[in-house]
Amino acid sequence: MRILIKGGRLIDPANDIDGTHDLYIADSHVVAVGDGPTGFHADSVIDASGCNVIPGLIDLRARLREPGQDHKASIESETRAAASGGITTLCLPPDTNPVIDTPAVVELIARRNDEAGYARVMPLGALTRGLKGEQLSEMLALKNAGCVGISNALAPILNQQIMRRAMEYAANTGLTLFIHPEDPVMAQRGCAHEGAVSTRLGLAGIPEAAETMAVAQHLMLVELTGVRTHFCDISTAHALRMIKRAQHDGLPVTCDVTTHHLHLIDIDIGYFDSNCHVRPPLRSQRDREALRQGIADNSISAICSDHQPHDADAKLAPFAMTEPGISGLETLLPLSLRLAEDGDASLSEIIAHLTIQPAEILGLKLGQLGVGSVADVCIYDPQHSWTFASDEMLSAGHNSPFNGWSLKGCVTHTLLGGKLAYELRDIPTL
Repeated sequence: MRILIKGGRLIDPANDIDGTHDLYIADSHVVAVGDGPTGFHADSVIDASGCNVIPGLIDLRARLREPGQDHKASIESETRAAASGGITTLCLPPDTNPVIDTPAVVELIARRNDEAGYARVMPLGALTRGLKGEQLSEMLALKNAGCVGISNALAPILNQQIMRRAMEYAANTGLTLFIHPEDPVMAQRGCAHEGAVSTRLGLAGIPEAAETMAVAQHLMLVELTGVRTHFCDISTAHALRMIKRAQHDGLPVTCDVTTHHLHLIDIDIGYFDSNCHVRPPLRSQRDREALRQGIADNSISAICSDHQPHDADAKLAPFAMTEPGISGLETLLPLSLRLAEDGDASLSEIIAHLTIQPAEILGLKLGQLGVGSVADVCIYDPQHSWTFASDEMLSAGHNSPFNGWSLKGCVTHTLLGGKLAYELRDIPTL
């Protein structure tokens, strides 16, 4: 199908484009920007007047609960929710059931994703077999099967000699290593940031040292092995300073932050709001301001949702016994746009953190809309405001602390490879 997206403000940081331009799509790719190619006749015209046209968003971390936890969600339900939020590519961590440690599991996920068709799912392979931290996985086989990186997810590797060998193997295969920096001994059974709030509420605290010690240890191994490394879910100012220094020294390291860590702090737990139970925990206001500064100076390369849909029962127990995680696909774009409104970064810089920069981390030729690019497109109305209602989410998980928030940036269309994956039918209102 040939599609003309007409009259929108095209924002494409990868190609330094920000202005009113028409976008021409044919054979799943962008064929022209501005003036149409000779003889182009559109089968479909999308009027984007008053809207922003950007590359489809790339979310570096989203748990889709399939395979293994189909009672919580499925690839179909969560990719559909992703499309409604303008997301066209999702990176799936390996802690599924079965674990993504064989090509067969990668093929299963690809088949389920093809059946859904709402968004592109790119899996990370397990660093060790079964994520047990004992034997290395067959990383080259996982890469050949379609894995875009390697990770041990939230499972710690206690033997640092095994971690060193895993890094060397990953470096030799050209895979990026995704690290969740948390010292398991320091974190123990904590569920909130160690500070005044956790003390007042009587909750076991997780000190910032649980993150900084893990970051320091991994940075030493990165320096030793040279493996390309991405730190996930950075939440503390101190850890970010260490990563900035490593970047300055030329180490091949990047990092990301979640939208909830950019907007919420430990005090938002209030009186044991289990929707604010996340891992790593919501930190202090000082940490949040440092993370926002990291977006501004680009030491943080990507903003992600860390999407973790849960069934209602998972959040009904006492705070410490609830399952951590936020259902965040549908709030990724509007919460990120708030940063531009707050003056933390320009709109183009925020879009880059959601598109081209995560694409570069994954080594994918996505996140841009230049001629010849894959036509993954998000169209949104930047002025339309609505009240976010968690019970109206398309995701199977309604566990969001942003219920009742007034948001701006309503997605009207999402195209995946030149095909319409989502179109807004009913305009949400305040």
